[in-house]
Amino acid sequence: MTIYNTKEWFKAVVFIHKTDTFRKLFPYIIFMGLVSWGIAYWELESLKLSDKSWVKNITTVHSLLGFVLSLLLVFRTNSAYDRWWEARKQWGALTNTSRNLAIKLNAYLPKEDTKNRNFYRKAIALYPQALFSFLRSDYSTFMLDDIQHPELNFDSKHGPNQVASLLYNNVNQLYKDKIITDAQFININQDITDLTNICGACERIKNTPIPYSYSFFIKKFIVLYVITLPFGFVFSMGYFVTLVVPFIFYILASLELIAEAIEDPFGTDADDLPIEKIALNIKKHVGELI
Repeated sequence: MTIYNTKEWFKAVVFIHKTDTFRKLFPYIIFMGLVSWGIAYWELESLKLSDKSWVKNITTVHSLLGFVLSLLLVFRTNSAYDRWWEARKQWGALTNTSRNLAIKLNAYLPKEDTKNRNFYRKAIALYPQALFSFLRSDYSTFMLDDIQHPELNFDSKHGPNQVASLLYNNVNQLYKDKIITDAQFININQDITDLTNICGACERIKNTPIPYSYSFFIKKFIVLYVITLPFGFVFSMGYFVTLVVPFIFYILASLELIAEAIEDPFGTDADDLPIEKIALNIKKHVGELI
């Protein structure tokens, strides 16, 4: 474990230029470097300001605003991570609910009832696949080869709702045929209800992004804060601000980019949840249970 962590640290430091955040910010980093050099040259060579100039005191403002900016970035990152973690908990609950439903049906259904067993083995596994495709807004990745039913039409309807309705209708038929008892029907009904609740929670996360005005304000704050740094720090650092200011911008802007990357946990980025893999694992486990 120690060797692996060491390699990860080595890769993160040596190949920093290959990271997504660095590649996205590279043009802006160069721009900040040029602006810093221009301000330094203007103050030192053209205006020839001395250390006694009042402009030097602008660093006091940066100290105060730096504390405010750090609080905003912490809140921004925590809010984005809360969304990511909430989505992970919902898919964990989906895994557990699917397993519980499969375990109960395996116990309730007669061993010789291969028709119903085949149906529920496929239908339960179909729900996470439908939810996965619904959250990705792409049903082209959704394979219906495992189960065919006239009620299922994922091109024009809410896929997860259709699968949940199909499950409930068939469970209700089991109850009418007296294959399951009242208590067993209630137990299974609760699991199907939980599936719909999980879907609703995932929709809430997907359809309620961080307010645009808040995110836009942080971006403006970062740019204005960083672009004014050379005015005061040039007196103590000279032309070294050409390197320091872009580095500060990279750190602050990277935090905002990371928050943007994880606030939508159902996408296809490397930081997003592996919901496709989770859906396939559920299919595998349900198949083993029923």
